[in-house]
Amino acid sequence: MNTQDIQPATPRKPEILAPAGDTPSFLAALAAGADAVYLGLKHFSARMQAENFGLTELSRLTDLAHAENARVYVAMNTLVKPGENAAAYRLAARLARQVRPDGLIIQDLAMLDLARQAGFEGGLFLSTLANLTHPEALTQAKALGANRVILPRELSIDEIRRMGEACPEGLDLECFIHGALCYCVSGRCYWSSYMGGKSGLRGRCVQPCRRIYRQGGAAAQALFRNAENEEREAARRDGKKARDGRDGRSSRDVRPFERENRPSRQMRPPARGKEHSGRFFSCLDLSLDVLAKTLLDIPHMVSWKIEGRKKGPHYVYHVVTAYRMLRDNPGDSKARKTAEEILEMALGRPGSRARFLPQKNNVPTTPDGQTSSGLLAGKIRVEPDGRLVLKPHFELLPQDYLRIGVEDERWHATLPVTRRIPKAGSLILRLPKHKTPKAGTPVFLIDRREPELMRLLTSWQARLDALPGRPSKAVDSAPRLPRAVKPRPRADMLLRASLPQGRETRGGRNQLLALWLSPRSAEISRTVAPRVAWWLPPVIWPEEEDGLRRMIARLWRDGARHFVCNAPWQRGFFPDALPEDADLLAGPFCNAANAPALGMLAGMGFTGAFVSPELAREDLLALPEQSPLPLGAVLSGFWPVGLSRFGLLGVKANEPFMSPKGEVFWARQYGGNVWIYPGWPLDLTAKRQELTAAGYGFFVHIQENPPAGLPEARRQGLFNWDGSLL
Repeated sequence: MNTQDIQPATPRKPEILAPAGDTPSFLAALAAGADAVYLGLKHFSARMQAENFGLTELSRLTDLAHAENARVYVAMNTLVKPGENAAAYRLAARLARQVRPDGLIIQDLAMLDLARQAGFEGGLFLSTLANLTHPEALTQAKALGANRVILPRELSIDEIRRMGEACPEGLDLECFIHGALCYCVSGRCYWSSYMGGKSGLRGRCVQPCRRIYRQGGAAAQALFRNAENEEREAARRDGKKARDGRDGRSSRDVRPFERENRPSRQMRPPARGKEHSGRFFSCLDLSLDVLAKTLLDIPHMVSWKIEGRKKGPHYVYHVVTAYRMLRDNPGDSKARKTAEEILEMALGRPGSRARFLPQKNNVPTTPDGQTSSGLLAGKIRVEPDGRLVLKPHFELLPQDYLRIGVEDERWHATLPVTRRIPKAGSLILRLPKHKTPKAGTPVFLIDRREPELMRLLTSWQARLDALPGRPSKAVDSAPRLPRAVKPRPRADMLLRASLPQGRETRGGRNQLLALWLSPRSAEISRTVAPRVAWWLPPVIWPEEEDGLRRMIARLWRDGARHFVCNAPWQRGFFPDALPEDADLLAGPFCNAANAPALGMLAGMGFTGAFVSPELAREDLLALPEQSPLPLGAVLSGFWPVGLSRFGLLGVKANEPFMSPKGEVFWARQYGGNVWIYPGWPLDLTAKRQELTAAGYGFFVHIQENPPAGLPEARRQGLFNWDGSLL
């Protein structure tokens, strides 16, 4: 079938967009009647833990989908590193020639350029990782050539409607209706990367948000004791007593900037209290179920998306079936009840509406509850003879797959069911000795291969096997990259969260004062405003857009010309034709990491860019000689591991909390967002000379006063400098 003949999705009948991480799940999506399927490849996919697909196999699957009047979208939605431009271009070209999918899901600005250069003629869909969170962003996305924007999961139905009404003609919208939720805003989570180089922006997230954290009581006492021990060890190592406010270096070893601006880190003994622990940041699944019908009249909303590329065919088949039923029968109470029953057996996590209902500002976490994936089948009983027995709450079938324990527990185990076990029957669990669980350990059904579904998939597999597929062809062309520019030195920025007082408003020698733009900071004196570099927030929600626009307009009238945008789409808050004295930088939260992306930013009118701070040394040093913009870097300060709109439940702000490995973090509320920080700041000051020699012309130092109870960090905050960004 010619893809032009496939019926387009409309707001009145949006497509049901199903996930597929392997061939059985893809076939399950088609069998359930999905209108479109999205999937990833072996490279450049934000779900690298999924099995994913090769190109020849994918060409056959795409032909099968098109024969069923269904579309196929390929996710190339990872950050592209400096040395990967040619590989991303070649892969896009091979997709265009060999697979011919209907769309690419992308995060990196580079792919808007590379995909079109490669001859890809399908749709270009900006992922949630691209962080388009407010109406003005849609206009900017359309101007850059995007065909669809995938909205963030944190929006309410009213905000989704506002986005739809503001959406320009020729741009479509897509939103998630079901599946896993991340605690942090998509595209603004560096937690996994900061802890060891496995970046969520590269599809390698190890989900530190799913772990158990501790705060207060014994945990706080342990932090204090560790800090005291570190101080004593430092004093012994240095051959002198540790002094308050000193970090073991002589005054000659400390840069003047650090002496002037380093926040006080005096540790005080914690107050006695009860320790509390829990999965403070582990979210329930999103499940709009019957509320999805409220999306049917949203302008430009053409796609209902189901998350779950790491799920099996049972999940895909059941969730697609349920939402087709809800979409096609919005007023049928019987269909609604049946759909809800189907979703209960889909084997996801317990469901939540998140922030979808504006009158219910729900935090989708249950720190003391169950947020593990799968359906709870029962708990382990230990017999007198030591045998482990499960008496399931429901019938278990051959080929069912069970998980013993929770995913974030290292000892958890998985095993198949080999025979039918009736409800309340006995299943003896045989596990390795090093994975012997305690009595009461939960057991979850995480996948089911019921005979009816397997027979259905077998028939679809036979149809797939009859298709020849298209062989791979080498790509002998290369992408055109923008011309690099020479470094352009400028003064360092000191970025503050608090307002400057007195002499602080004058900045310092070779230093430019920078402030986060907020209602309070925007009230600064008219005489000071032009001397400040104004940093826009990393995330702007629809309700904040008008107020932010007014603040920028006022500062602009007062003569402010130095601004740092922390998403490319924030360019829309400024005049199309910028005056010569305007200085508009792309901030580090733009996640710029390659020459084509920087070329797109240059085309938008940016005069320079801070590069992504999560790049490894090799990538950081290689980028300036490729860049069409002058580059800067984050040199020191507390870099957040994540921003969230969901709020805090069970954990207190401005107090340290501890991971299972003893790593320290803390959280702070700014406006409508929670910022989570590591207990040790980023510090590349010793690498400044190397960065300058590579071509970096300016730097920012982030000043964020940590909680008084935070111990002085002794570990190096090099981010991924000495490692690699996976």
